[in-house]
Parts: sequence; structure tokens; C-alpha cells
Amino acid sequence: MTGSSENRPLPEAGLEAAPPGRFPPPAPGRVGLFARRLPGRAALAGLGCLLVTALGWGLNWPATKLLLQECPPLSARGVSGLAAGLGLLLLARARGEALRVPRALRGRLIRASLLNITAWMGFATASLTWLDAGEAATVAYTMPVWVALLAWPLLGEVLTARRAAALSLGVLGVATVLGGRGLELGATKLPGVGLALCGALCFALGTVLTKRAALPLAPVANTAWQVTLGCLPLLALGLGLEQPDFARLPAFGWAALGYTAAVSMGLCYLTWFAALRRLPASTATLGTLLTPIVGVTAAALALGEPLGLRELTALGLTLGGIVLAMRR
Repeated sequence: MTGSSENRPLPEAGLEAAPPGRFPPPAPGRVGLFARRLPGRAALAGLGCLLVTALGWGLNWPATKLLLQECPPLSARGVSGLAAGLGLLLLARARGEALRVPRALRGRLIRASLLNITAWMGFATASLTWLDAGEAATVAYTMPVWVALLAWPLLGEVLTARRAAALSLGVLGVATVLGGRGLELGATKLPGVGLALCGALCFALGTVLTKRAALPLAPVANTAWQVTLGCLPLLALGLGLEQPDFARLPAFGWAALGYTAAVSMGLCYLTWFAALRRLPASTATLGTLLTPIVGVTAAALALGEPLGLRELTALGLTLGGIVLAMRR
């Protein structure tokens, strides 16, 4: 990649830099060992990025609920994501980051974009044809389980008793807040369950592969390309299968679209990848379990939906799981 030395990614502390174009797999247990020796300041920075991500994605729930009343889902995702990607490209340029992607990295960039953006959002959105939002979220947010299972053989992040307990608390928190709203996953809803599960598995695989061999691109440019390339297929599908009419979108629809672009697709993907650079993959994805809890709470406050002891219990369980996972 061309550019000044300040734009070249530095090797993680304690890890040797691989020669250009070569990305050998980490030695067994190496990543897990590195994660356990993370400096406190880096771990806290990663946790802060994770909380920003969960808060921004969670607040997007009521915004998306309002937006989907006026705009079909794939088109809404595609347009907001493309706007976010273009905005991030401008930010990367303003920061002096090189935007050119070396030919040797383009295949890996496309793969990451398809897993982290296209498949995750596309499958989750398509599952809403058969499932309601709570049912889809319950299945989709099994992704920390799949990350933990994949990170063990691929990253050396051993699923210790403490990590298993933290994961159980987090999943129980999500099940508490969403399961209490009535889940009826009969045979007619199996296609939706399958699609949501595919989205969770793709995002989990993308997370583990990103942690295993991160793209040696500047952080904002990397996020910008992934969001842009990942949302182009969603926009194409939306324009082909749906009939969006953005000219008739009311003011609150444009506000929701702007929030999705600037915060959910822009800021939150920046902070998500930043958290993933600083935390073990299993810990980072555990933090995303706060997203549906924040979403349910925000919807209750903004849209007048029910809020009570169940939501507070779920928040306590999930936060307990994150604290347990962060313990050294």
C-alpha cells in the first residue's frame, strides 16, 4: 500500500510483523496468550469502543422501526450504508490515509465485506419475512456462541470455564429480554430461523478471520471500503426486488436514515473494528449482546413499548457476563 509511514499499520505489541503479502496463521494459543496479556489501558479502550458500538446499534432499533414504516429494508440498508461508506472514504482522505488497496489484498477485502456486512445484514433482513423482530434478534444474536467455538481452533482462544460462564450470562440476558415477548418458532418459521442463523454464522466467521489476519490497511479506510463494498449488493437487491420511493420519505424517515448512515453504519463499525483489534474475539462479540437490550429499552422510551423488571434483569445479566469476560 502506498502512503506515508504514519499510514502503515503497526504490528500488535508482542507479535512479529509478517513480510508484505504473507500472513501466516498464528501459532496455537498465541492470540489467546496475547489477549490475556493485554495492557489494562488497551483493554479499557477496547471496552469503551465496544460500549459505543452496542449503544449506537441498539439505538438504531427504534430508528429502523420508524424507517421501515416508510422504506423497504434492503433499500434502506443499502442507501444508508453507501452514504456511510462514502462519508468514511472522505474522512479517511481528510486524515491522510491511503485509499488505494493493493491487488494482493483485494480478494480478502471483498471476502471480509461480504461476511461482515452483506451476509450479516442481508440474511438478518431477509429473515424478517418469516420472523418478527424479536424472534430474528434471538436467533441472530447467537453469534457470540459461534465466535467462541470458531475462535478456539482458529485463534487459540480457549473456551475456559470463566469464558463459558460469561457467555452463558450474556446469552441468558438476551433470552430474558426477547424470550419474554413470546417466541413461536413453528415449522412455518424455519426458513426465517435458517436465514438468521446463516447471518450469525457469517458474521462470526468474518469476526474470527478479521482477528486472525487483519487487513493491513489504515483503520478508517479499511472500514470505509468494507461498508461501501458490503452495502452495494444490498442496494442492488433492494432496487431490483423492492420499490423504494425516497422522494416521498417524510422528515422523520430522513432523520432515521441519517442516523443509520452516520452512527450505526459509520461510527459504530469504526468502533467495532477498533474493539476487535484490542479485545479477544469472544469478548468483543459478547459485548454485542448489549445491542438488543439497549434496543428494547430505547424502543420503550421512544415508542412507548413495555419496559420493566425483565429488561433490567437482562441488562444486569449481560453486563455481568461482560465484566466476567474482562477479568484477567
